[in-house]
Amino acid sequence: MAHRVIKKYPNRRLYDTEISSYITIEDVRQLIVDGEEFEVRDAKSGEDLTRQVLLQIIAEHEQDGEPMLSTQLLSQIIRFYGDSLQGFMGNYLERSMQTFLEQQNQFRQQVGSALGQTPWTMMNQLTERNLALWKEFQTTLTGGVGRAAEHKQAESETVKPRSR
Repeated sequence: MAHRVIKKYPNRRLYDTEISSYITIEDVRQLIVDGEEFEVRDAKSGEDLTRQVLLQIIAEHEQDGEPMLSTQLLSQIIRFYGDSLQGFMGNYLERSMQTFLEQQNQFRQQVGSALGQTPWTMMNQLTERNLALWKEFQTTLTGGVGRAAEHKQAESETVKPRSR
């Protein structure tokens, strides 16, 4: 399967060869979100610049809005550069992310199956169940009150008043 190729020109413009058009860094981010396979190549040398562009996207998103990576986490990652465990750390982070994504998908499937066809189906089922429990509670309560009144009446009939 051929990857989509995006050429990066010296003027920092990105050219998507699949659609024959210039695109923005935000368009590249959308390709990632959509699960598109691509690579970014230097237009002159053909050098692979994919990682550089991905890091640029992360840097821009970390600067704007809500950052995902804390200063402490970034510092810890930087400390691993040049360390004997650098290669291990990359594999560890990649596997951790894969495990996280698998667990997220399992959770979504469980929630989806718990909801049934639609959230309204689940709400209707919960409403019907709660209504049945309420009716059962009322029956038990009124039945208990009725039995208590019958019991009290029977007691008063069996207890004879004391004579003075």
